[in-house]
Amino acid sequence: MDKGYLELISSSAFREVLAESPPLPGTTVPLDEAAGRFLAGDVLSPEDLPRLPRSSMDGFAVRARDCFGATETNPSYLDLSGDLSITAVSAEPLAPGRCVRVVTGSSLPPGADAVVMVEHTQDLGAGTIEIRKAAAPGENMMLAGEDALAGQPVLAKGTLVRPAEIGLLAALGICEVPVGARPVAAILSTGDELVPVSDTPGPGSIRDANAPALAAMCAQAGAQPLQMGIVGDDVASIAQALTRALDVADAVFLSGGSSVGVRDLTIEALELLPDTKVLVHGLAVSPGKPTILARSRGKAVWGLPGQVASAQVVMFVFGCPFLAHLAGDAQAFTRPRAEVFARLARNVASRQGREDFVRMRLAPGSEGLPEAVPVLGKSGLLKTLVQAQGLAAIPAGLEGLEAGTTIRVMLL
Repeated sequence: MDKGYLELISSSAFREVLAESPPLPGTTVPLDEAAGRFLAGDVLSPEDLPRLPRSSMDGFAVRARDCFGATETNPSYLDLSGDLSITAVSAEPLAPGRCVRVVTGSSLPPGADAVVMVEHTQDLGAGTIEIRKAAAPGENMMLAGEDALAGQPVLAKGTLVRPAEIGLLAALGICEVPVGARPVAAILSTGDELVPVSDTPGPGSIRDANAPALAAMCAQAGAQPLQMGIVGDDVASIAQALTRALDVADAVFLSGGSSVGVRDLTIEALELLPDTKVLVHGLAVSPGKPTILARSRGKAVWGLPGQVASAQVVMFVFGCPFLAHLAGDAQAFTRPRAEVFARLARNVASRQGREDFVRMRLAPGSEGLPEAVPVLGKSGLLKTLVQAQGLAAIPAGLEGLEAGTTIRVMLL
């Protein structure tokens, strides 16, 4: 393959290529380990929830027709049949003209189809309850099966398991949850100039900042990061390191060595690996133009730019959603990112034909919108990332954005 090969594809085309990788096989975990994972299959409800109609308020269970037209000045009067505690279940149907005192969570007697809040009633004594407000059927109560019906899907495959989903699964007595596996993401750094973080760099050397940062991003994306060290600028050494990484990981992220240049050796190293195909070498984005994507042994191998800002932007925009996709996120490439609307503080230029991801600092603004201040700087500077709270995408068809434009800022 020609070492100078570089064919740029768009962001959307790149996401289509990424989506071709199948999610990892699912696994089953205890309920208390399911948070933050994606469901590997539909979850069917084993029972109706609630099992019986229940009150959602303290008050009186009634037949709605017995309270028709009741007001403060024209109340209805019902006979009290008794009280139902939160654990009691009544099998006796509620007779016309009668009511039962209930608390929040109490099951309702057969025939009761509404609950009147205690605030709209008055106990007159001698078993008579004054109802001062009409009740509509279904008011202030939960119907049997309203949350979930036995045998019906209650959560869909690919759903992110949040605390809300944990609560629903717990209420249904589901203790084992089918979820996607956590991808193992191997991280390699290339470059003769790199030394470990713990070392003191000599003249011409720098500490490896990419690996720890990328590992943190992988962890945030729900993957298991595996830092596999630094590899020198040698084709055979890079190929050996990639082979070791592919033995233990589901995806490999190698930073450095992806540009077209004398010392950029990732493509050559990939050519030495059997069952390997380069799918992408070049994105029509900035930063991140020299990104590589290959498939080896059915696993994704990423060649990320060596510059810290470029590597982290590509990882945030494309790599993290890809890891979520492997983990079973059915909407990994379409799920809305956490973002805010902001008003651009100054003009930003962009080159047509590429999509620019501009780092933005968010500052207090006016009219309810924060101000987005572009953080411009070289892709090798770390402070531009530290100072930024988000990214704004400038579409490839534009030559820039004018100050005062309302933009979306993806929160980092």
